[in-house]
Amino acid sequence: MLDAVTQRVIDAFCDRSLPKSEWTHEAHLRVCWAALATRTTSETVEFLRGAIRSYNESTGVENTTTSGYHETLTRYFVGAVASLRADEISAVLDAPRCQTSAPLAHWSRECLFGSDARTRWVAPDLAPTPFDV
Repeated sequence: MLDAVTQRVIDAFCDRSLPKSEWTHEAHLRVCWAALATRTTSETVEFLRGAIRSYNESTGVENTTTSGYHETLTRYFVGAVASLRADEISAVLDAPRCQTSAPLAHWSRECLFGSDARTRWVAPDLAPTPFDV
């Protein structure tokens, strides 16, 4: 069962009424966690890829090599959230591997924030992740 905050975020994200200012890292994690409850990891990546791109377009954010949807970060966080197998969203929000800066333990800034990593999966260049991505 989803908590009220997560349900509100998911509903507003899916119907594109979520204000852009509320599409935060926490909101991304809530949507990812809820999606994983009914989908496999690969299905969740596919769902988020389409849904985030669509949401971005609805809020005027272009999905390009320099902005919008980020494939490598999406796949990292889907893997991180899936690896927790958390029954409560608080476990996801509090997990070190789900913090905003966590991917930087595995990718250099140059690699992670380059256009290749935004548009396709790029393997870590510093250290492997402790979970499947």
